Amino acid sequence: MIIKQTRDFIMQETSKIIIGQNKVIEELILCYLAGGHVILESVPGLAKTLLAKTFAHVTGITFSRIQFTPDLMPSDILGNSIYNLKNQQFEFKKGPVFTNILLADEINRASPKTQSALLEIMQERQVTADGIKFSLEKPYMVIATQNPIEFEGTYPLPEAQLDRFLMKIILSYPAKSDEKNILKMVRDGFDSEDIDSFHFEKLPETWFNECREEAKKITVDDSIINFISDIVEETRNNSQIVLGVSIRAATGILKLARFSAALDDRDFVIPDDVKKFIKPVLRHRIILDSEAEIDGLNTDAVIEKIINKVKVPR
Repeated sequence: MIIKQTRDFIMQETSKIIIGQNKVIEELILCYLAGGHVILESVPGLAKTLLAKTFAHVTGITFSRIQFTPDLMPSDILGNSIYNLKNQQFEFKKGPVFTNILLADEINRASPKTQSALLEIMQERQVTADGIKFSLEKPYMVIATQNPIEFEGTYPLPEAQLDRFLMKIILSYPAKSDEKNILKMVRDGFDSEDIDSFHFEKLPETWFNECREEAKKITVDDSIINFISDIVEETRNNSQIVLGVSIRAATGILKLARFSAALDDRDFVIPDDVKKFIKPVLRHRIILDSEAEIDGLNTDAVIEKIINKVKVPR
């Protein structure tokens, strides 16, 4: 299957640099193949930016990085209309969002006005300027990074924008053995700032579309549809949740479950394929009530309760 072949290829190349984050890499790959956007969250220094740059190199598509800051304006990322003295007309100069993979670094440091400039891009893959629509190249993916421990000078993303991210992936500290291997790489001359000179095999251009076509052929039984629907519905009726998840979340789980089935060499989806992605798809979409937070619960813990409560189809 081309999906499994693609996963293995990207994992192999990315793991040359990114050590000890195999689960994160796989989730990023599937989010990319499903046509989604992703939030990478971790404390500083766990290679979020390096992972995004490495992923772009391996997939062989264009990459842009924007450092989000409080003074960043929408025109800084979308582009500007500039008057051309030669032909006496305004011409649109495209901004850094015109790429295939956009790294929105520390996205929550930008003002809500600038954050909202990404809404059209993420949903419709286009930029509208001066009444003219400029389409973005496909595939297109926004990788946003966040630091969960710093709140000063940040602006939380609005729910409408959070919902446009298919997954929220949390990077944890590497195991001690992996950290030793990272240190050995640095000792032997690896420089993360010089990644452009590192040799990667490139993913063949046709594989992305072939993967998406293969995923469409994976059978999804009505019982799986009901299972996903029951989970989503439970988030809307749970007393510990103020805001449940959208239909967009349900369709995201379905898309990812198909890719998961393909990775296991199956042409049909099983409940375990659904369970695998419930937390990364839902964790950034639900809002807990104050009592749940006072009790020390986080979104993953509440989602785990929901998974255990909903009846699994046979």
